[in-house]
Amino acid sequence: MCVLGGAIVALLAGSFLPRNRQVVTRWIAILALLASVIASAAGAAQPPMTIFESSFSIDAGSSFARIIIALATAFVIVLGIEELSGTRRESETHALLLLAALGAMVLSGASDLLILVTGYLLTSIPLYALVGMSRSPGAAEAALKTYLLGALLGITMLLGVTVLFAIGRGTSYRQLGLTLVEAPAAAVAVGVVGILGGLMFKAGGVPGHFWIPDATQASGKTVAAFLTTVPKIGALVAAYRLLDTLPGSIDWPLLVGILAAASMTLGNLAAFWQDDVRRLLGWSTVSQVGYLLLPVAAAGRTDLALPSLLLYLVGYAVTNLTAFAVVAALPTRRTLADYRGAARAHPWIAGALVVSLLGLVGTPPTAVFVGKLTVFTAAWDGDLVWLVIVAAINTAVSLFYYLRWLVPVFSRTEAHPSSPSDTEPIARIATVRRRWAACSAIIGAVSVLGLGLLAGAILSITAKSPLGP
Repeated sequence: MCVLGGAIVALLAGSFLPRNRQVVTRWIAILALLASVIASAAGAAQPPMTIFESSFSIDAGSSFARIIIALATAFVIVLGIEELSGTRRESETHALLLLAALGAMVLSGASDLLILVTGYLLTSIPLYALVGMSRSPGAAEAALKTYLLGALLGITMLLGVTVLFAIGRGTSYRQLGLTLVEAPAAAVAVGVVGILGGLMFKAGGVPGHFWIPDATQASGKTVAAFLTTVPKIGALVAAYRLLDTLPGSIDWPLLVGILAAASMTLGNLAAFWQDDVRRLLGWSTVSQVGYLLLPVAAAGRTDLALPSLLLYLVGYAVTNLTAFAVVAALPTRRTLADYRGAARAHPWIAGALVVSLLGLVGTPPTAVFVGKLTVFTAAWDGDLVWLVIVAAINTAVSLFYYLRWLVPVFSRTEAHPSSPSDTEPIARIATVRRRWAACSAIIGAVSVLGLGLLAGAILSITAKSPLGP
């Protein structure tokens, strides 16, 4: 309710404020998100429960997801201050970010198939507008691709919901958990595959990943940071919650394991040949979905599955946003070659980039390292040894393209404009930076290391709070 109210107030305020006072909508959005964090933390302290006729769960999964989503969205708004300030669509961007975040929150707590579809649509529709907001030809193409793929997999999700409703005689997860035991396994499989297709679009994993690289490259840096982070949180918690209630009549862990292996492998292989830093990070997020699916595949098989998923989501969110904060802080550096000499010109920002990229690999003592260690353990305990081996190999392979980015950072030669059409003088490549984004990158890097040290405490808190009834 805090986020919804903030989106409405920001949209209305932006409609009446003059261009030079649109900054008010930024602080409205941030205050609404901080209020959401407080409310979610209060909910996390309560025993697990369901509300609205058992259609929405208040438990560890939804509470932690809402906190992560709210903080991540606030971080995105701060890193994009200079990019959005004074633009024609500043207030609309803030309102759409809040609405998309709200949809991710709804996804994370959905305990009813109809609420799941509502969350999917509420997350997707604002994203279509956000991707095309920059009004460039590339953004228009990316927005169209995102919309078409989202509509296709949205229909697939509705098909899956329809099948499960028909054979389960209801849409509540609680009822489905009882009635699907006696339902035909083939029909249950069709329903689950359809719903997972829609959730993989939101998460950015195979087979719904095609829009991620184009949207990340063509949209604004603020939007790119958001779309590669926040929707994933809601979609993956939603997938875990749904699969945790399904009967064992179908081998859904094998299905999720195949999606995980395909996502991490395809994402890593595609990232090898990328020169545009945003496109590289786009493929990197596809691979990260594969690792995040490990505890989802182990849902119901080990008590470590949910805590490891939540811990990895925390670590991934702050690490990925730190990498995008670096990209936003150095707007004239678009390709890997443009980052030559960045360590000499911007040592603190370069340090944040090192922490974020090595963090995405899973290097100790970063948060993602502990997250990967726990999700590997959860998958191993869930008898998915083959998937752990695939994930370990992909982790080692991913180091190559992250190092491709880091090597030119410490080069002694200076960068040149990335293309003849660039208007920035060569001398300015080394000096142009955005202050708010740079501060966000440094704070994010410190958080990556701090969360790695506090990972044990986070894991113990989530382990004591199971999913609701």
